[in-house]
Amino acid sequence: MDTNLFIAYFGIAIMLTLAGVGSAYGVTIVGNAAIGAAKKVDGKFGNFLVLTALPGTQGLYGFAGYFMFQNIFNVLTPEITFFQAMATLAAGLTLGFVGLLSAIRQGQVCANGVVSIGQGHDAFGNTLILAVFPELYAIVALAATYLIGSAIA
Repeated sequence: MDTNLFIAYFGIAIMLTLAGVGSAYGVTIVGNAAIGAAKKVDGKFGNFLVLTALPGTQGLYGFAGYFMFQNIFNVLTPEITFFQAMATLAAGLTLGFVGLLSAIRQGQVCANGVVSIGQGHDAFGNTLILAVFPELYAIVALAATYLIGSAIA
């Protein structure tokens, strides 16, 4: 039973770590562009702030996945079965890697929007729309995590 619990918590650790690392990378990618663009154009810091914060949501999805397994499905107990542990590991790998990659790619989309705004273009709305697409995959991974958890609860 201890091995099963270790496997499950390893999946949770991957979920939290990779989603969090992706958010950290994504936010800094946009933040670097925002610092450069803020030197060129005044009065757009609010737009830059919103675009910089967007990739941070994937880290929150990783935390939400942990919360679901710990509090909603309540499978992280010493009585966890091998099947539940492997399902938790699979959910952790899925949400972790999708969160990592979608945050980084969303950061790149938002950074390009920030650069465009810094060059004088009105690209804030278009950037928000395009930044939703990488976010969608993180949301789908969170939904898959929910479905996996509800199947094994």
